[in-house]
Amino acid sequence: MANAEDASLWRWFSCLLEERRIRWRFHFGSWFVSVDRVQVAAERTFDRAVRQARVVARERGLGLLEAVPK
Repeated sequence: MANAEDASLWRWFSCLLEERRIRWRFHFGSWFVSVDRVQVAAERTFDRAVRQARVVARERGLGLLEAVPK
């Protein structure tokens, strides 16, 4: 189950990366991740930031692979 979830997460990440819809930066000890120009995560590790970004992006209707970004 964990491997399938990881694979799904990184497929999502790579699709958004190819479409230039996800960005990240490291600032003052935290990773900040934005999807479709909206900041959706700030975490101490990159892995946790990307995972949180996916959860929050889904809740806000961002980062949908079928949709065209606004």
